[in-house]
Amino acid sequence: MKEAIRKVIILGSGALKIGEAGEFDYSGSQALKAMKEEGVETVLINPNIATVQTSEELADKIYFLPVTAYFVEQVIEKELPDGILLSFGGQTALNCGIELFEKGVFERFNIKVLGTPVRAIMDTEDRELFIKRLDEINVKTPRSIAVTGVDEAVEAAARLGFPVIIRAAFTLGGQGSGFASDADELRALSSRAFTHTYQILVEESLKGWKEVEFEVVRDRFDQCITVCNMENFDPLGIHTGESIVVAPSQTLSDSDFSRLRELSVKIIRHIGIVGECNIQYALSPDSDDYRVIEVNARLSRSSALASKATGYPLAFIAAKLGLGYGLHEIRSQANNSATAYYEPVPDYIICKIPRWDLNKFAGVSHHIGSSMKSVGEVMAIGKTFEEVIQKGLRMIGQGMHGFTGNRIVESDDIEKELAEPTDMRIFVIAEALDKGLPVDRIHELTRIDKWFLQKLQNIINIKNELCLLDSLESVSPRLLAHAKINGFSDFQIARHVMKSDPGNIHSDLLKVRDKRKNLGIVPFVRKIDTLLTGNNTRSSYLYLTYNAKENEIAINGSDPVRSVIVLGSGAYRIGSSVEFDWCSVNAINTIRREGYRSVMINYNPETVSTDYDICDRLYFDELTFERVLDIIELEDPAGVIVSVGGQIPNNLAMRLFESHVPVLGTSPVSIDRAENRHRFSQMCDSLSIDQPKWKELSSIGDIFEFVDRIGFPVLVRPSYVLSGAAMHVVSNRNELTHFLGLAAQVSKQHPVVVTEFIENAKEIEMDAVARNGEIIAYAISEHVEFAGVHSGDATIVFPAQKIYFETIRRIKRISRQIANELNISGPFNIQFLAKDNDIKVIECNLRASRSMPFVSKVLRTNLIELSTKIMLGLPVEKPHKSVFELDYVGVKAPQFSFSRLAKADPVLGVDMASTGEVGCIGEDFYEAILKAMFSVGYKIPEKSILLSTGPARAKVELLNSARALRDKGHKLYATRGTREFLLNAGVEAHVAYWPDEDKSPNTIELIRSREVDLVVNIPKNLSPSELNNDYMIRRSAIDFNIPLLTNARLASAYILAFCRMDIRELAIKSWAEYR
Repeated sequence: MKEAIRKVIILGSGALKIGEAGEFDYSGSQALKAMKEEGVETVLINPNIATVQTSEELADKIYFLPVTAYFVEQVIEKELPDGILLSFGGQTALNCGIELFEKGVFERFNIKVLGTPVRAIMDTEDRELFIKRLDEINVKTPRSIAVTGVDEAVEAAARLGFPVIIRAAFTLGGQGSGFASDADELRALSSRAFTHTYQILVEESLKGWKEVEFEVVRDRFDQCITVCNMENFDPLGIHTGESIVVAPSQTLSDSDFSRLRELSVKIIRHIGIVGECNIQYALSPDSDDYRVIEVNARLSRSSALASKATGYPLAFIAAKLGLGYGLHEIRSQANNSATAYYEPVPDYIICKIPRWDLNKFAGVSHHIGSSMKSVGEVMAIGKTFEEVIQKGLRMIGQGMHGFTGNRIVESDDIEKELAEPTDMRIFVIAEALDKGLPVDRIHELTRIDKWFLQKLQNIINIKNELCLLDSLESVSPRLLAHAKINGFSDFQIARHVMKSDPGNIHSDLLKVRDKRKNLGIVPFVRKIDTLLTGNNTRSSYLYLTYNAKENEIAINGSDPVRSVIVLGSGAYRIGSSVEFDWCSVNAINTIRREGYRSVMINYNPETVSTDYDICDRLYFDELTFERVLDIIELEDPAGVIVSVGGQIPNNLAMRLFESHVPVLGTSPVSIDRAENRHRFSQMCDSLSIDQPKWKELSSIGDIFEFVDRIGFPVLVRPSYVLSGAAMHVVSNRNELTHFLGLAAQVSKQHPVVVTEFIENAKEIEMDAVARNGEIIAYAISEHVEFAGVHSGDATIVFPAQKIYFETIRRIKRISRQIANELNISGPFNIQFLAKDNDIKVIECNLRASRSMPFVSKVLRTNLIELSTKIMLGLPVEKPHKSVFELDYVGVKAPQFSFSRLAKADPVLGVDMASTGEVGCIGEDFYEAILKAMFSVGYKIPEKSILLSTGPARAKVELLNSARALRDKGHKLYATRGTREFLLNAGVEAHVAYWPDEDKSPNTIELIRSREVDLVVNIPKNLSPSELNNDYMIRRSAIDFNIPLLTNARLASAYILAFCRMDIRELAIKSWAEYR
């Protein structure tokens, strides 16, 4: 080891949010592995309890605390580390590190910042310093002016000339950025941006230029390499996180590549970065002009993508360089003569496609631009662009089958949609090509390079050739092979040739499969060489392609070690995120420890499960029925695990079972009984288990009759969906008709059920593991919010603090009945409603749930490890009863990213909206909830508070909180009804007028002027004016970055917590100290 570093602190990135997601779990995990290898003690600060990096075996100590300067300083004082790593936790860690540096904390405690010096980080983050630094070496940046006020911004734009783009300093994922074509747009945009930062840059617009990125590495000996270069499919103007990206770049000339490579090395040397950085360029489409847009002096989303694209583990290497190693000194574990001092040369192409979930938000704008809205991404590997774009479009998990063969509503105005891109842009291009719009015209409208558009035209040409045929027999072997080489799935071929309807498509695609296998048209396995694995270890990083003649690995004919395949969770999305990656990784680790060959199938570049040293074989490939079956036929596994990757593998269970695949754990027949709403409800009736009254959608008339009998509100819920997709609470007939139609579209082959919606009921969850129908371990948690808030958006307390012993007994009894009836072997989750000691079952998922990492870590019993052993048929012992008696409390709080989603209404309902979560531990409920709320960005208010408390019940719920705020000296503003209620109860409050009233002080004015620093707005479902007023208050709070609470029970709990406890009373304890 080069430096005398014995102990380091690593800062994580906290909850997953738009712009800062799973890639930092991956990079942080890599850094921890690198430190461990060097014998350095690691202390991790990260409240994201669902991540792999917060597992016991990775860091020596873990603090589930907010990544803010106050808490990090407290940990530093307690742990006294020698060094700190700031570049592995995204912008959250970086901003926290800069604040600590400026306060002199590192100097006071004699802590060395490992890797890139803080000054160099500030040079890249502060837009004005950044431009000055690059001017020193004559590197071009966009003409720009840094400003600190709105009027200055307008003056700057006048000097530069409209249109301009504004960029905020010290923010992530383009937050606060946007294009302005006149002074009015600029004023609105910049006033919002200043709520996230103190400085913005007004910059010449380069909209339409080509965007290219380089990942560059430098060590302290000034040795530099470029590991990967990537090119955006979309032109500048669309954030790189929103764009389709290919690597290596496909349209750069050799001279352009060499020039940008030289510039990259020049920049990284001048700024003095030690480790890894990402440099973004804009290239003029009409000349050889260029600009450097930005330099990220930390690991980013792009570095996770580059690591997976090249097999070069950037985060691992950056951590080693931070300890003082040179690139030439870091050796491959597999081949001692190989070092990290080389530039990968891929013989394949990768394509990254973003995943959006904009349909989950009421009123959100679907336009994509310079600020990021996507919640996840996928990466496809292949030999041609046609192959990878089709693969990637299937991977995003939005029901698409590739570039063709999708049933999508036609555009009203294709040219307008091409010119003003939305999240459906790629499918609008498919429609335009399908309708014969020339490539040149599409290029004019989109500024997408013609090279890409011509490749997409090739796909349409093949589709047209297939559509001319009307039987499988008429497809020639040449055409079939040509289609497969260009990324067409068996499904697409069946749809284009056999014109299959949804009822027959599955049997038809199996006929296509049989035909091509008989003709010897099968995919081959190719291997990606990686620095850490080289050619001669058990670990293999693989993908399948038809553009090959043979397999690159030996297929398991005679191998005595049997494979067990784990199906991963695919793209991160709302409802399926890092928690399922934790589950997948724990299953893989258990399989490996038990002596099986561990095989992972997943395609998400942000994850730890797609790390090439996590399993024996990683297939970075699709989780479609066709591709999973291809891999199963190659591997001939002892079994396949479908219950740890969320909904995607679960939905494949029945089809794999019908194809005679050995599915481990609970039988797919039981999974179908639990997922199919109708069959599950029938089962509960037969077991005399109470449930909300229900009716399956057979005709609208029947449903109306049912609703007339039980009354509104009711809940519409489809089958086989994740995170409440297309689930809605409806309170009148018009809404009912509308949402029944939507649900029927989402759940085409499975029933839609309408159930009564029980108001003011407590929601309770049981996460458990069973063996042959007998429960082995369990965890019962409760929601702070009443039912009606999706469990993924609820604040969850474990162990449950406020439920009767009788309720717990009944919940255990019902869970035992269900586990026994479905003969469960493996993980499962049941959700219950409790009201007046009545217990009703809402649903049961026979798979790992989103809360499993949280309860496993609080309980210190790994439910997934237990489940995996049971699924492998190994003996397990029931944990001792004392395990379930805890002297501390865990609280899981959701993270929302509404500030990224222009116009979305930040209100919670049965459809999930949160992008991530944290989990914190405290001696009691109030301590745990405060830590959790601070971790997702809430602060203790110092000024006034605005209350608009909605229905009578919420007003009563919040009365004690309002009193506590007054006693603490806060000034209260309240809308008329709320103020009247408070005054009658003896609580002083000042009136705040509704947004549509022309009176002062107006609610919106209080928010914009930052007179208030907490807004509590409890929605009432009443008249349009009330809805609009409430929406304007909520949206303004988000746009002006004021903490907002929209649930009475959560608001009450949080306010009482910070009124009762001072931040200095919160214990600074590591996870291991809670026993």
